[in-house]
Amino acid sequence: MPPGSVIAETSSVLLLLVVLGGAVIKPRGLPEAVTAVPAAGVAMALGLVSPHAAREEISQLLPVVGFLASILALAQLSDREGLFEAAGAVLARGRGNLLARVFLIASAITAVLSLDATVVLLTPVVFATVARLHARPKPHVYACTHLANTASLLLPVSNLTNLLAYTASGLSFTRFGALMAIPWLAAIAVEYVIFRLFFASDLRVAERRPPPENAQVPFFALAVVAATLGGFVAASALGVNPAWAAFAGAVVLAVRALLQRRVTPAEVVRSADLPFGAFVLALGVVVAAVVGNGLGDAVRPLVSQGTALPGLLAVAVLAGVLANLLNNLPTVLLLLPAAAAGGPGPLLAMLIGVNVGPNLTYVGSLATLLWRRVLREHDHEPAIGEFMRLGVLTVPAAIAAAVVGLWLGLHVIGG
Repeated sequence: MPPGSVIAETSSVLLLLVVLGGAVIKPRGLPEAVTAVPAAGVAMALGLVSPHAAREEISQLLPVVGFLASILALAQLSDREGLFEAAGAVLARGRGNLLARVFLIASAITAVLSLDATVVLLTPVVFATVARLHARPKPHVYACTHLANTASLLLPVSNLTNLLAYTASGLSFTRFGALMAIPWLAAIAVEYVIFRLFFASDLRVAERRPPPENAQVPFFALAVVAATLGGFVAASALGVNPAWAAFAGAVVLAVRALLQRRVTPAEVVRSADLPFGAFVLALGVVVAAVVGNGLGDAVRPLVSQGTALPGLLAVAVLAGVLANLLNNLPTVLLLLPAAAAGGPGPLLAMLIGVNVGPNLTYVGSLATLLWRRVLREHDHEPAIGEFMRLGVLTVPAAIAAAVVGLWLGLHVIGG
């Protein structure tokens, strides 16, 4: 099939839609890789992407996937240590304003242990906590998915999209966090104010103080997570891939859990979610086919360069729109070359769009789809109309506030 032809471009986009459809539907509960890996093979067989380009894409993504597997294992093993149970006890013991406590804990967990930890591990804890307090669950469980996306702006480890951009940014771990701190705080603050107004009637229901829980503080897990976070900073300063710090933290928790017979070796391997890593690699190959057959050239002129506020806002809006059409992960792979060429400003503005934007629709991020499944398991199916109305109110305002914060940070701190 001639590269760059209309047929090649159409075929590439169709394969991408098949991959995303498989990730959304997950037929028979099978992993996302079940559709993504064959689709990548088809793309190479049809000549939509050359074997050399596919190998190059996979080699670039492998360190990111290794980081992702390590951080997922770290989060799952921290849960085995009782970290999320302790978070639930903190939520239940606080006085008044449960929503604020959920916002604080969800934002911290998303930033340090990634958005998947908030969706998969914290959301069930929030369900159990609001039941104990006889509060209405909707504002608090909706906060989990919104903060899984919005609060993932802060650190390279907070989101797979961040990891992809971080490797191309040339920024240190600390500089990345410093530039994204103001956008992170601004977007979360906007979300909180709108949540208080949108769910005012639900939040007027008084909480009831439950009997105190005897959840033990998992000091060992907290120490390992803190040491791992410090390891990210040290590794970045030494020019070492921070994935090694995440791997070391996961190994420490895994060895302890294995010695105490609280997990099996198979459970440790499953905690890294290797099939999802295979999905990311295969998706990268399919997106490389899409980019190489014309779509990359089409979007490149739309990515504004420099640090002017209107340009940064345009990049964030473009990324947010594409994330809701294509999902945030393909959008990052699509926009990354053009955004990285413009320096840290456009690159981080793109992250604001792909991280905050998915709060508008279910398909915007895989984390939102996971959250929806968690709610179904608790017989609390979210209404799509309500979800989108909340998104219409929060997403534009949060993106605008975050971009202004980024613009200030770029001019005060520098890229």
